[in-house]
Amino acid sequence: MDRIGPIVIIEGPNNSSKVPFSRSLYIDCTEKVLIDSGADPESLLKLNKECGIDLIMNTHYHPDHTTHNYLFPEATKLINPIEFETAQSIDGVARANGVFQEWGPRGVEVWKKNLPARWVKSLGLLSGTYDYDKEYNFGGVKVQFLHSPGHTSGLSCPYFPELGVVFAGDYDMTSFGPWYNGTDGDIDDFIRSGKRLLELDADTYITGHQKGVFTKEDFAKAMEEYLVIIDKRDEKVEHYVRQGLTFEELTSIGIFYPKHTLENGILKTWERTGIRKHLDRLGLTVPEADKVYLNTK
Repeated sequence: MDRIGPIVIIEGPNNSSKVPFSRSLYIDCTEKVLIDSGADPESLLKLNKECGIDLIMNTHYHPDHTTHNYLFPEATKLINPIEFETAQSIDGVARANGVFQEWGPRGVEVWKKNLPARWVKSLGLLSGTYDYDKEYNFGGVKVQFLHSPGHTSGLSCPYFPELGVVFAGDYDMTSFGPWYNGTDGDIDDFIRSGKRLLELDADTYITGHQKGVFTKEDFAKAMEEYLVIIDKRDEKVEHYVRQGLTFEELTSIGIFYPKHTLENGILKTWERTGIRKHLDRLGLTVPEADKVYLNTK
């Protein structure tokens, strides 16, 4: 585990590279606070045994940030105020991820059958919310949970003003690029929130996945390259639309996900919702874009 002052960085498997894992932060103070629970479960349990975890602050509802909440039944578990209601029901999560919108009620039922039970249980343990931008003082460690919409509508990025540290979470600088593919994501909000992070008085940025710790200079360079991927996606979508492709053809190419992965139901869903966002952003329409399926394989 790496440490930046009182902040302990807890890794997920394989450098926290993929869902359902991400980095978690532990605030080493009298309050025993964990931010996100997506790190390696054995590391989290060891930490709990040695130090204790009394409070879990989830930045957003996605499984790689909440999936191990259930391991700590005695801890209070809070989430941002926008996503608390969404996380109260699996149907709410299905709507936030485009499952209902793309496939209808029957599609939601199919999707539910494949959900990890530990994630469903962890969401059910959320008991309340924290306030955006309020300065919390955990045993002398000050932190603000900044509203950073785009990845989801309610995402928060914890900012430690006195330490000059930001937990950028899913502004993760991965080669995949920005992810806003749920129906609760927004491209323009994603760009605005990313730029806001760079305006903070901070010199250290911690991402939820892959590399991990960036200096401000490195993070700014990475952010520029990261956001350019959005423009490249615009260009691809517009190129194929000009060729006359239907929506079904457009969503089978692999704009976001590799073509061979689109047999996966949820990846296909996110491919479709992501392309819809770019079509709206470009002011384009294509045949069959309003077609909604009520069955899945």
